[in-house]
Amino acid sequence: MIPSHVKRLAAVAAFGLAATAPALAQEVVKIGYSGPLSGGAALYGKNVLDGMKMAVDEINAQGLDVGGKKYKLEVVGLDDKYNPSETAINAQRLVQEHKTPAILIPHSGGIFAAQTNNEAQKYLVLAYTSVPQVTARGNKLTLRIPPEFTSYVQPFIRHAMGKYGKNLAIANADHDYAKAWTAVFKPAWEAAGGKVVAENPMSYNKDTDFYSGVSRAVSAKPDVMFIGGASEPTALVAKQARELGFKGGFVIIDQAKMDEMAKVIGGYGPLEGSIGVLPLIEDPAPDSKAFVQRFQKVYPGRVPSSEVSLNYTAVHATAMAMKLAGSVTDATAIRANLDKAMKQLSPVANPNGLAGVDDKGGSMADTRVAVIEGGKVKERALSSFK
Repeated sequence: MIPSHVKRLAAVAAFGLAATAPALAQEVVKIGYSGPLSGGAALYGKNVLDGMKMAVDEINAQGLDVGGKKYKLEVVGLDDKYNPSETAINAQRLVQEHKTPAILIPHSGGIFAAQTNNEAQKYLVLAYTSVPQVTARGNKLTLRIPPEFTSYVQPFIRHAMGKYGKNLAIANADHDYAKAWTAVFKPAWEAAGGKVVAENPMSYNKDTDFYSGVSRAVSAKPDVMFIGGASEPTALVAKQARELGFKGGFVIIDQAKMDEMAKVIGGYGPLEGSIGVLPLIEDPAPDSKAFVQRFQKVYPGRVPSSEVSLNYTAVHATAMAMKLAGSVTDATAIRANLDKAMKQLSPVANPNGLAGVDDKGGSMADTRVAVIEGGKVKERALSSFK
């Protein structure tokens, strides 16, 4: 006969096992991140990572059920200092140590580095860059999150050249993404009848004083300056150009956000006449406004950029694709379901209105452009630039 105290201990142990069973059954799936979390682009990288984490928290709160099993998502974030060689090392670590089926990388140099072996190692590259070559290469395990930047080129040229003149000074960043922009923008400017009077890219991610480089650009007497990299150093370039007497307009590549620049230089006034992407905080669409409110509940006092919202959507789409694929590890199946997943997302999870994923792995969406007029941001329809 079994003593009563032994029966009680056995019952307690059985209860304990039953109580912990759901927690044990909920496996963890890790999504990787490799991007700048230090240096001049640290804010840019933090925005991307915060958007990912916000999505993960929402997905976990709702519950992620894939193939009849419950999973918990986690983000593993590593700093690569905007250095592609560091990205490659981080990607190896994320795959080998954390078994990440997907890694989000927010710069083209790092994305290209990862694409050299991601198909062989069978992980999905979530590419936050609008460089067309990212998907043009035919990598079958890549999602390009924002639309291609080429859709901005002609509206930017028509606005700047029509308002200020034909002489252009190139004074953007010297990283791979900025180089890709220059390679498209410069010949398009010249084909429209413009002239490049100075070309002086600078190390936005390393320097904080741009006077010598900006001075060389301004001394060429441009009507327009082509600038851009991470928001904070881009703002300093604009500020120093104004201090050196530049009166023309700025063409701002899409990595830099005008609202973030305004914080650095004391408002939109110094950016008068600029053209760039529409800041999320200035977007009048109801879904965008609702996203901003939700973000500010999670991160009081902060203003989200499109880096936050687009990468938030990318994580939601990846989780939905896992559900549709019936797998959290099969990167090929997850990639194959991304278009369907994107189209099934609610407006809450897709505040930028991404319309789907094309056959090359690029997201599709309408281009949103804004100009600074009278010290205020004004959205401009693309049709107005024709």
